[in-house]
Amino acid sequence: MSGDPSVTSELVREFVALRRLAVAGASRSGKKFGNVILRELRGQGYDAVPVHPEADSLEGLPCARSLAQLAGRVDGVVVVTPPAEAARLVAEAADAGIGRVWLQQGAGSPEAVQVARERGVSLAHGHCLLMFLPRVRGLHRFHRGLWSLLGRMPSSAAGT
Repeated sequence: MSGDPSVTSELVREFVALRRLAVAGASRSGKKFGNVILRELRGQGYDAVPVHPEADSLEGLPCARSLAQLAGRVDGVVVVTPPAEAARLVAEAADAGIGRVWLQQGAGSPEAVQVARERGVSLAHGHCLLMFLPRVRGLHRFHRGLWSLLGRMPSSAAGT
C-alpha cells in the first residue's frame, strides 16, 4: 500500500497484549503466511482462532466461517488476506464488536484504512506482526534488529 504504514509503539503494546486473536487468511493447504502467523501465535501462548469462509478446521483448530460466528469474545483480528478483502474484514470486525485489527504487511488497502477510521476500529497496518511478538525468532528477529538499528521500528516495540 502506498502511503503511511501505521504502527505506533502504543498500538504494538496494546495489540501484542491481547490474548485471544482471530486470524483471517490461513489456508487449507497450510502453506500461506496466515498459517505461519496462526502457528506462531499458538506457539507463543495466544488463543488464536482461525477464520475461513469454507473450512471447518485449520491447523487442527475449529474454524469460524466469519468474524460474526466466532464463539466467545475475541480481542483482536489479524488479517492476512489479499488487500481486496481487507476493507470487508475491518467492517466485519467492527460489526462483531472487535475493536482492534492488525492488517498484516501486504494486506492493507486505503479502503480498509478508511473503514477503520469511519467505524472507530484501532488499526495497525504496513508491518509484519511477527516482528513485534515477545519471542520473535529467525528472520523476523533479524528484521526487527535491522529495523531498530535503522530507526524504522516504534521505539518501545524493539524492546517488547
